[in-house]
Amino acid sequence: MNIFQNLIAVLNKEEIRNFKLFINRTEKKEDRKDELLFDYTKHHLEDYNEERIAKQLYGERDKNAFYRLKNRLVEDIGKSLLLQHSKSSDFNLIANQVLLSKIFVQKRNYKIAAYYLVKAERKALEKEYVDWLDVIYTDFIKLSHETLDINPEDYINKRKQNRNKLVKLQEIDDILAALIYRIKVSQNYSSSDTQVLDLLQKTVDEFSKNKEVRSSPALRFKIYDSLSRILLQQQNYQALEKYLIKTYKEFSKEKLFNQANHDTKLQLLTYLINSLFKNGKHDESLSYANVLLEAMDEYSGMLKDKYMFYYYNSLVINYSVKNSDRAIEILLEAKENSVIQKLPMYNVFVYLNLSVLYFGKQRFKDALKNLVKPLLEDAYSNLDEAFRLKLSVFELIIRFELEDIDYLERKIDRVTKDYRQLLKRIEYKHQHSMIGLIKSMVLSDNFKKDKKVLVLAKKLMEETIRNESNIVNYGNWIKNKFSL
Repeated sequence: MNIFQNLIAVLNKEEIRNFKLFINRTEKKEDRKDELLFDYTKHHLEDYNEERIAKQLYGERDKNAFYRLKNRLVEDIGKSLLLQHSKSSDFNLIANQVLLSKIFVQKRNYKIAAYYLVKAERKALEKEYVDWLDVIYTDFIKLSHETLDINPEDYINKRKQNRNKLVKLQEIDDILAALIYRIKVSQNYSSSDTQVLDLLQKTVDEFSKNKEVRSSPALRFKIYDSLSRILLQQQNYQALEKYLIKTYKEFSKEKLFNQANHDTKLQLLTYLINSLFKNGKHDESLSYANVLLEAMDEYSGMLKDKYMFYYYNSLVINYSVKNSDRAIEILLEAKENSVIQKLPMYNVFVYLNLSVLYFGKQRFKDALKNLVKPLLEDAYSNLDEAFRLKLSVFELIIRFELEDIDYLERKIDRVTKDYRQLLKRIEYKHQHSMIGLIKSMVLSDNFKKDKKVLVLAKKLMEETIRNESNIVNYGNWIKNKFSL
């Protein structure tokens, strides 16, 4: 897929609607070639045929006219996006005001040019966009050449002060960029030692000669945010655990946490709880869950509702391993919590976890009852398609345990049809195989002695018994079902 197709492919419904309004803003023509080309490309992203559409639009004539149309279409999409998003962020707003200032400089209307620069400066100061302030102050100084209304000395002093901040922030960005790159390209860091922390310190020392920058809260919070996300992506939970414990203790001791960054504190604790859980340290994870609960009450509980779900989640994941009955109690409590009830996605989480826990206790009717509930929620349609597929396979497993054969036969066909495109992909081969295995088990007179079914079962069990990415472990279920 080339740039032309990519550009059209990434447009959302609102952007497409605005583009259509943009190209028809002066007059509406029947069968506009640019609109026809746009619509063809949008509906043929996978089988786009340039020869076909060029011939349809221009016949056998020279293709130069078609290429000019493509170029104009790309330009018009860009103009439409710029117009639509001109005020969608403070950054875009400042950019447009600076651009308008330059337009009026070209028109030699310096009063209006200065007006837009003043507006840009005000917004840049408010948002602490020091890079934009450098551009704005430079433009003010240039503008002072053309009018006596602007004293360049004021803006020269402002630019000097701003550049001191800019240099420090650029140094922070340099350190961060180098650190992120080194972490991403390093595949050999042991999760059992402190190599990641050593790399962090080495990178900071190498790229910063400024003591103030090295110890600045801005740098340290930026490093925390980037490094924690990278380690999460790498699933390097042991290194993440060590880094987060060290960072939390340092930030707390130095009193860096405050009301302005309280969200970051709660996020850090949530990451730490999850990493400890992943490393099998359930008691420590639960201990930090209590720390999270206390922190949620700080500043009059300003973020308590936002993190209530994460608190319950931290309890459930740990007690699901330590004490499933306690985990069920917590979920039943969460189900009645007003904050959880307000958000459909949280309800889905509660019912799905109840279903999995009841399934583990072989309470299959309760498992099905709690699985069916989220399937009826509006939020279900917003779940990732792959996750919905896994939920459907989980339902097939429960239905098999309940010996609901008639329903199973219909459901297997429906799931196969609904997810046929997804099931063709290699990453969902286990779901495809599981559906096939359950179908074979349903059709067999005695699936435990059926050699063909046994071959399928053993192969899938070996592939999935260490796989934790499914709702329940397929391998363990197969092992128990076939007494392997």
